[in-house]
Amino acid sequence: MQLRKQIEFVIKEYLSKHSTEKLLDYGSGDSPYKKIFLPHIEKYVSADIKENPDAEIKLDAHGKIPVSDAQFGIVLSTQVLEHVDDPILYLNEARRVLKKDGLLLLTTHGYWFYHPTPNDYWRWTSAGLRKIVTDNNFEIIYFRGIMNRGAAGLQLFQDHFLSKLPKFILPLFAVIMQRSIWFVDKLSSQNTRDKDACIYVVLAKCR
Repeated sequence: MQLRKQIEFVIKEYLSKHSTEKLLDYGSGDSPYKKIFLPHIEKYVSADIKENPDAEIKLDAHGKIPVSDAQFGIVLSTQVLEHVDDPILYLNEARRVLKKDGLLLLTTHGYWFYHPTPNDYWRWTSAGLRKIVTDNNFEIIYFRGIMNRGAAGLQLFQDHFLSKLPKFILPLFAVIMQRSIWFVDKLSSQNTRDKDACIYVVLAKCR
């Protein structure tokens, strides 16, 4: 929910002037945010591994995008960077298919459990994520952490037990945990979350 709200905020504050641009969802999965982007762009194009039957563009074996340079005004990457074999190649490809001053909206994990789809390689510190993005010819214009370390720990604790508890206990357990997560998260400033978080949201412009 918090991630969706952050994406909606970025659309409203930064992408409203890109209504005539095409967007590439790079590592689209089931395109969970397609509906909220459609009113704000000219065209939405999904790209993913060949195993995804819904992807309009199939990536090659190395994750490269089989399109020519400077085709899109926006590249969207939600919870993908931790899964790619080569994050530098991935960011270079995003940069290549973007037009001059095009925008990359990227989200990825700081803290999270192992979740291969089909692989799961990386977790990012705020400094490491900033570095890899800027080192690959992007200028960061917005950076936001979601869920502080304590809240992330509680989220992981909850998820560990969801498959182990009796079903009749799960609704009460989830309510208690979600309220606890919300409370603990409120104990930190946004500046603290931007340094140490469960999820990071990055908006960057091609340099």
